[in-house]
Amino acid sequence: MKKPFIVGITGGSASGMTYFLNSLMGAFGEDDICLISQDHYYRSRNEVPVDENGVHNFDLPSAINHRKYAEHIIDLREGKTVEQMEYTFNNPAIIPQMLTFRPTPINVVEGIFVFYLKEIAELLDLKIFIDAKEHIKLKRRIIRDQVERGYDLTDVLYRWENHVFPTYEQFIKPSKADADIIIPNNRHFHRGLEVVKAFLKSKIEL
Repeated sequence: MKKPFIVGITGGSASGMTYFLNSLMGAFGEDDICLISQDHYYRSRNEVPVDENGVHNFDLPSAINHRKYAEHIIDLREGKTVEQMEYTFNNPAIIPQMLTFRPTPINVVEGIFVFYLKEIAELLDLKIFIDAKEHIKLKRRIIRDQVERGYDLTDVLYRWENHVFPTYEQFIKPSKADADIIIPNNRHFHRGLEVVKAFLKSKIEL
């Protein structure tokens, strides 16, 4: 198999990356595209830094095992199959599964730090930034963290003010300037999605 085309997708927390990714992945067969997410490369809880109030801050680059993440992306690029344990965001209702990533013509690399972390960014052939207004992201974050991850509202707002927003301003927002494509997602991303799908399909057909 020829060298895969590697797409990096990033954006602020709750910008709609997951929905965009699901829509993108649904347009391709499993033999054409592989998604390998930064979310599964969080360090164990005892290795994650804590803030001045003793709360674990998962919204820092140091919370990610970026070396292992980069190694797995390189393995996929070289045609090797990769296995990684699913990360369940400490949700006791979910039993983590061993995930298998197989090499395909298109590899999608996604996460809030994939542009910021040099060893990841230098592997990307195309960089896509999903953008949304802050109040819209906050609303989405509240809904997601309460429903999917079991966090109460006080915890969600604390993390947003002390972890999520400062991280966006320091590490993620500046990387928007490195993007090849910026897709606004305040209401929908349909036009941007169609452009990306058409471009990636052209890469498969080469």
